[in-house]
Amino acid sequence: MSRASPSMYTNGAGSDGLPISRERRAGGYGGFAGDSAIGPSYENDRSKEAELEPSGGNWRRRADRGDRDYSDRQRDRERRIMNGGGRRGIEGGFDRIRNVMADYIDIEDVLESIRQDFPFMMDDNCIPVQVALQLMDSSSLGLAHQYDQFGDVHKQLEKALKAIVNEHHQGFNSSIGTFHNIKHSIQTSITRVRSLKDSLAEAKVNLASTKPELKPLATVSQEYDEMLQILAQIENLQAIPEKLEARMTEKRFLTAVDTLQEGLRIIKRTELENIGALIDLKSYLTSQETSLSEILIEELHSHLYLKSPYCQDRWKPYNNDQSKNTGPIRPITITSDTKPIASFLEKLDVSAPMIEDASRNPEADSFYYIQLLVESLNKMGRLEHAVNSIEQRLPIEMDRVVDRTINEVDKRHPSTLRGKVRSDRGKTDLVIEKDDIRATIIRDLLSNLYSKFEAIAQGHRVLHDVVAGIVRREGLRNAGYLTGGFKELWKLYQNEMKKILHDYLSTDSNSGYRSGQIPAGGGNIFRSQRDKSRRIVKLEDHDSKSEDMAQDEAELDAILQFEVPGLVSNSRRVPSSGVLNVNQHQDGSATGHKLLIEPSVFNMGLLLPPSLTFLQSLKDTVPPQSDIVLSNLTSFLDDFLVNVFLPQLEDTLDDLCRDIITDQDAFQQDPQWQHVARKPVSKGAVAFFDLILAFCKMLATIPHDQDFTQLIIGQMTTYYENACSNYKRSVLKMQSQGESGGRLKASAAFAESIELRDLLQKIWLAEGSQREKFLEDEANLLIQKTSDDLLSNTDIITDRKKVASLCLLYTSLTWLAVKINDLRHITTTSSEVTRKSDGTRQGKRWTLLTPSQNRLSAVYLPMTSETVTTFDGVLSSYRELSVLVLRTLNIEIRLHMIFALREAIQSTYLLPQPVSAPDPAILAMNADLTHFDEDIGSYMRETEKLFIIGGLGYLVSTQFLALITSQPPVIVTLNANGCALLQLNVLVLQQNLKNIEARASLSRASEFLTLFASGADAIVKRAQETGGKDLGFSYDEMNALIRLCFSERMASSEQNDAVQAKRQHDEKAFELTQYMWQS
Repeated sequence: MSRASPSMYTNGAGSDGLPISRERRAGGYGGFAGDSAIGPSYENDRSKEAELEPSGGNWRRRADRGDRDYSDRQRDRERRIMNGGGRRGIEGGFDRIRNVMADYIDIEDVLESIRQDFPFMMDDNCIPVQVALQLMDSSSLGLAHQYDQFGDVHKQLEKALKAIVNEHHQGFNSSIGTFHNIKHSIQTSITRVRSLKDSLAEAKVNLASTKPELKPLATVSQEYDEMLQILAQIENLQAIPEKLEARMTEKRFLTAVDTLQEGLRIIKRTELENIGALIDLKSYLTSQETSLSEILIEELHSHLYLKSPYCQDRWKPYNNDQSKNTGPIRPITITSDTKPIASFLEKLDVSAPMIEDASRNPEADSFYYIQLLVESLNKMGRLEHAVNSIEQRLPIEMDRVVDRTINEVDKRHPSTLRGKVRSDRGKTDLVIEKDDIRATIIRDLLSNLYSKFEAIAQGHRVLHDVVAGIVRREGLRNAGYLTGGFKELWKLYQNEMKKILHDYLSTDSNSGYRSGQIPAGGGNIFRSQRDKSRRIVKLEDHDSKSEDMAQDEAELDAILQFEVPGLVSNSRRVPSSGVLNVNQHQDGSATGHKLLIEPSVFNMGLLLPPSLTFLQSLKDTVPPQSDIVLSNLTSFLDDFLVNVFLPQLEDTLDDLCRDIITDQDAFQQDPQWQHVARKPVSKGAVAFFDLILAFCKMLATIPHDQDFTQLIIGQMTTYYENACSNYKRSVLKMQSQGESGGRLKASAAFAESIELRDLLQKIWLAEGSQREKFLEDEANLLIQKTSDDLLSNTDIITDRKKVASLCLLYTSLTWLAVKINDLRHITTTSSEVTRKSDGTRQGKRWTLLTPSQNRLSAVYLPMTSETVTTFDGVLSSYRELSVLVLRTLNIEIRLHMIFALREAIQSTYLLPQPVSAPDPAILAMNADLTHFDEDIGSYMRETEKLFIIGGLGYLVSTQFLALITSQPPVIVTLNANGCALLQLNVLVLQQNLKNIEARASLSRASEFLTLFASGADAIVKRAQETGGKDLGFSYDEMNALIRLCFSERMASSEQNDAVQAKRQHDEKAFELTQYMWQS
């Protein structure tokens, strides 16, 4: 195909039929201006894209995407046109292509047209000559009929190519220059390669030739090289101190050890031994080896025993808000999987030497830091020395941890406050409530101390595992010695826990001395020999806790650490509170630790639960290969509880009960009885119940054993025996001279008789008329017993204090029995403790019985089915004694009335004139009765009061008549004035009895005296009228009444009058007998 003429680059005629001319574009090879037929909108779009993205490649991709989008739309439109024409054929296809090309020309559209209409042109094996011949062939097999169409496609292709050239002519221009540069660079490289080839050939020739003069130069060069190496080593050695101090300051001890060992290895080489300038440096490195090992050991102790501030998050301080909860305090349960030590041990890999991480602060992770220190010590070959140092310092460090914790708690709870609380509460305050300052102090101390103990155990566990891993990795000897430190720590924990328990439980020594208080009488130093071992004046009496002193010490330590790291170790520093530690035993326990509260066995309720919780949590920290049996972890506490605490508790209870019982006010009224009871109770009863209550509260917090309950039951028995002794002292008769043994007063003796005991039991249970009948039976029985054996003054309790004491004893025993019975609880959980042949106790594991398994919401005394029988027996003894006291009081007031009435009644009442005042004896009797009633009303409830004073009216009337009818009769003679006096006495007694008992009445005695006043005839006539029935009096009483009617005349000094009165008496007595017996 010939080169296309310029006319080929036109797109046919324009809209006006004129040919479109080509305009030359500036600045390129054959650049052409765009024709108007090429779609102005398309050119505008492309120009906009060129403005937005001027770079060639990016713009081209966007232009291509736009072209493809447009060509896709164009092809769709062409298909719609071709399908809608109804005729398919090559001629119709060319017409449609021609119409489309008239609108827009694009290289992709032209290629698509060629691909559809002339697909053979797209074949790689296409032969242009063959295609040309086909186009010239006008036969039916040729393509001559498509020649014009082929020409149009050719023109469109050329026009599209022109558009591309116009569009990218700048790139074409720049590519030409780049091509020349590349060509020049290739030519330059060819020249240099040829020159290098020639140089290598010349060097090969030179090396193949022999030159003897070069040997001396080679020797000198080698010497210079050695000198340079020595100088480089010296320069490296000079930089080692600075590097070493920098690594030590950064706590990167593995790198510091490597640096130090590298310096020692270099300085010990043969070529450097004779250099005198290195002697000081060699001494420095040698001393730093010792210093570094000491620093590593001190740092290890600092993190093992929580001295570093980075260890504060390893233990949990006590939160006082926990004690304000209403429910029992429960420690937060943290499983071993969630503890930091669990995750650390899980990731711990000691099979390979440790690689130090320079991007982190090594001290931020305390466990990682311990591993780093141990690995550093092992790299220095000082691992065995470090383990030996840890073992030797273990007791001292643990003692310091305890002292430091005690001092911290002591600062938070001043001793003056504790002393005030102690003075306010007194000696008998045994119960420690949750809000008590003493409970807060103990919880604070044990919570912090055991939390630190657990953190220290975790640090030793990490130490144990790291050392054990190093032993396995390097096959070290003495593996058992190197890994046996945790067992020693466990033994020390046992000792410390037993010391703490013993200190706060033991009350052997002076409590004021042990708690840091000045003992009484110890203020005058001139009256006793001074302790020469104790300093009076010491320079340390400055304020070591002041801010200025602390700031000066901190600045001094910082300077020493910066200038000479490791010169002053933590162990050699004297703490600011060291003065207190020197003489700490002066105000502490026998173990050297200061006591924060007074020791008492009842502190066990505060001491044991945290101890058990700590031991349970320690199980997760004990290494499996430490030869510590986890199941026996608390066995030492069992031994302590059985062989130390239980005997001490028994002794303490004996002492406390002895103090309560032997106190001179033990059976006196408690001035604050209103706070504990409705009626007055004794001081001893209140104190004894407080003791039992404190004991039960303590039992609620420790594992229970029946030995504890037996101790309380034994003390209850002791208190009962002492109450019996107090009762006996109140009712014991005064012994006459020469009389041996002790006899009880009449009321106490009658109270123990079976007959009266049963009768009084019926009176207590009966009601209404039946009760009245039993009261009459009691009065008759007592009158009968006292008539057979007359009462004396020693048979009556005349001391009012003794009556009040008996009333108080009754109320105290009754109250105490009720309160103790409320503590009764039968449990099935208990450890069985037996005694060995040597006297020591041996039993089940108490600590395996957690206190929460035995704790109820109320305080109680746990007992088994066997123990409760003894307990109930003691309570029955309390009730029986109280009932005995009540019977004694019931009988005592009746015997008192009987005795007082007998003493008040005279043998003759022949008064010459009327008397307007009652007998003084009757008034004294009323006074005694009133006092008795006041005492009973003050101490007794209404039920007991009615039981004691019920039926007194019937008793007085019956006794009055009994005195008249007795043989011999008490009243021998009686006249009208005497009868008036007796009536006045009866009236006074009746009024007083009504004040005591509203239903009391002396109607029989009053009626008896009224019959006397009516005369013998009236008496006989009444007997005749009633026939002896419903008379209200017996024959003996009526006969005595007849006798009294004639007693004045029969006692007359005139013989005739006396004989006549005697004869009249006999007649009336005979008539009375006839009328009474006829009934």
